[in-house]
Amino acid sequence: MAENRQEGSGSAHPGGSAADRHVPVLLDRTLELLGPALSRGPAVVVDTTLGMGGHSEALLAAHPELTVVGLDRDPEALRLAGERLASYSDRIHLVHAVYDQLAEVLAELGMSEVDGVLFDLGVSSLQLDETERGFAYAQDAPLDMRMDPGAPRTAADVLNTYSAGELARVLKEYGEERFATKIANAIVRARREEPFSRSERLVRLVYDTVPAASRRTGGHPAKRTFQALRIEVNAELDVLGRALPAALDSLAPGGRIVVLSYHSLEDRMVKRAFAERARSRTPVDLPVELPGHGPEIRLLTRGAELAGDAEKAANPRAASVRLRAAERTKEAG
Repeated sequence: MAENRQEGSGSAHPGGSAADRHVPVLLDRTLELLGPALSRGPAVVVDTTLGMGGHSEALLAAHPELTVVGLDRDPEALRLAGERLASYSDRIHLVHAVYDQLAEVLAELGMSEVDGVLFDLGVSSLQLDETERGFAYAQDAPLDMRMDPGAPRTAADVLNTYSAGELARVLKEYGEERFATKIANAIVRARREEPFSRSERLVRLVYDTVPAASRRTGGHPAKRTFQALRIEVNAELDVLGRALPAALDSLAPGGRIVVLSYHSLEDRMVKRAFAERARSRTPVDLPVELPGHGPEIRLLTRGAELAGDAEKAANPRAASVRLRAAERTKEAG
């Protein structure tokens, strides 16, 4: 984990500055929800998925006494965000870290609690822009899919070394793929002839394996397989499962958390984590709340909020977003 104080997901424009390439999803609503917690004087917010810094830039501009701790596992994202946020260099700490390291990062910075936490989950604009990183099934590229290019395992490694059963589990659990077993068996047969190295071959295999009737609905048949591989390569759900409790524990009383999810697996985990903390632990047959047993958070959204039609039209990534938010109501304990 390395901090870079000088340098450092939405639709994008290839090339150019981070500001040109990145349009933050649900920006106004995120500012509205975090605002009350950040307007009480000097405050700290953790942007756990800094990306190209769009949300952080808007938060810093809106709150002159705010300090942002920005985390990202992608060194290139940190560099671009650092350029974008250069005018706020005295109010930012940009750190190369995965977001389940949140508690460790805050401890290293000498921070015991924070006023806000933001998660903007999923693959970033930067990663989708760079064809050679292999996140997009629409263009032929190496089967990489690592959010941190220094990480040891690529999508090709998964395809070429996992058993048919392991591959089927990944495709079913992380891609919600109905034909997971059929695709996994086809992958194992194909790699006996030649290991997988590029995305075009995998896309063609999935397309040919999925029954024709199922190819007519639900988008490209390779979409679910690519999502599943990306989640497995980057251990995204495992990381999120550790990061959410750490983020909630880090909030000061009155602090707020906003989470932007982009598929049902992430949103389900957020919903459960919030529901657990929003529930009283006092036995139901007692007439009064036991000290230390009340809800730790209160929910700020009714279910998951969606983007409006205008934003979805202007920013395609907003089409699948699900936003949930909560406020800390008591000391951690």
